[in-house]
Amino acid sequence: MRREKDFIGEKELEDGVLYGIHSARARGNFPDEGRFCAEWYRAMAVTKRACYLTAASFFAEAAKQYDLAAMNVRVVTSEKLDALSAAAEECEAGKHFEHFIVPAISGGAGTSINMNVNEIIANRALQLLGRKPGDYDFIDPIEDANIFQSTNDVVPTALRIAAMNLLTELEESINELRKKAEDLEKRYRNTLRIAYTQMQEAVPSTYGRLFSSYSDALSRDWWRVSKCLERIKVVNLGGSAIGTSITVPKFFVAEVVPRLQQLTGLPVTRGENLSDATSNLDPIVEVHGIIKSHAVTMEKMAADIRLLASDLHGNNSLSFPKKQTGSSIMPGKVNPVIPEFVISCSHRVYSNDQLVTGLSAQGCLELNAYLPLIGHALLESLKLLISADKTAAVNLLEGLEIDTSAAERNAFSSPAVTTALLPFIGYKKASEIAGVMRTEGLNIIEANEKMGYLQPGKLIEILKPENLVQGGYRLKDLED
Repeated sequence: MRREKDFIGEKELEDGVLYGIHSARARGNFPDEGRFCAEWYRAMAVTKRACYLTAASFFAEAAKQYDLAAMNVRVVTSEKLDALSAAAEECEAGKHFEHFIVPAISGGAGTSINMNVNEIIANRALQLLGRKPGDYDFIDPIEDANIFQSTNDVVPTALRIAAMNLLTELEESINELRKKAEDLEKRYRNTLRIAYTQMQEAVPSTYGRLFSSYSDALSRDWWRVSKCLERIKVVNLGGSAIGTSITVPKFFVAEVVPRLQQLTGLPVTRGENLSDATSNLDPIVEVHGIIKSHAVTMEKMAADIRLLASDLHGNNSLSFPKKQTGSSIMPGKVNPVIPEFVISCSHRVYSNDQLVTGLSAQGCLELNAYLPLIGHALLESLKLLISADKTAAVNLLEGLEIDTSAAERNAFSSPAVTTALLPFIGYKKASEIAGVMRTEGLNIIEANEKMGYLQPGKLIEILKPENLVQGGYRLKDLED
């Protein structure tokens, strides 16, 4: 066991753990079992690595011009900064996450998050230098691991890094799903179906048109998400506690964000007004609103496909892959688990959007104390949508099938198909054909043959899928 102390008192910790007294206190204060987002943890590490590399450059440049010892400037040696940077790089790769014990929800605007990472990096740096965790006289979690940093600039900057990485992944997953929808659109371009309005049969259309509505909506989602990096690229790193850069060298303020950009490959930029970038979270609200719109698209598509493949839709000619047994008591039952998963993810995103909106408005004066939960909600929504996109592409759209013969038979047997006849024989005669179809159980070919309103060849021409969805009719189409 080792004993650590802070200004509150002392606490015993296991010798081998990389977290310290600040993390242990936070774990006791916030007994939540929700796990902190690993992507945010890794982003914290790369953000701190940028700080250590920039600090090393600052001390090296300053030493060329000034006698820092004579000026009583506390210098963190290159040996320590190299060790801190190496430890941070390990954390950036996901290592030592088991020592991150602060839960997803915490008070304090992220101080516990920052200190847990500081302690892990400091103690791992001590190990790399052949020392034991807790030897804070040599490397201190605050004096050294947190050099030129504040919770209030490091944690929100890292959140943006994590979000930008996930947004890039979401952009890719939307595009892959869009391609699957486009494939279905092309494959079933001329497969007839009856379109529905208000859950009632309405007019003839095609499955191609149905899938085109999904692929176009996904294209808009992709475009909106692709612009999200522009909306959250502004970071407040170097702004310190409230964006005034108090206790931070000007050299560091100017150089740390370009270094972070170099390490991440992301287009992060320093805010012109760091106080604004520290106190306001409206870019997070905006981005979450954009991804919420994608959740809406996903729910609509999943719910539509589930309905068309359901037993309630008696003439269903659409089917999707059977993925798992649906019941522990009803033999042979298979449930639409993929659409249900997608819809569940969408509703979680909706609830997160309300949370992000409400808590972002709770920011008070210079800072928002609720950043840990706001950030957790944003990252959770991004990960849920990525998962929903991927499973919808592979387990829903990829194996979706249309029985084209059954689809045409169902369309020709529906009285709704007579809407296509209005320009040619008018509403009254079309209604008569629909009535005969309904009362005598005839399809439109048989009903027209009985009524004799259109030549058989003309009727077939009218009912060709490409003519039904051509976008209006021409007067020459009305010629016999």
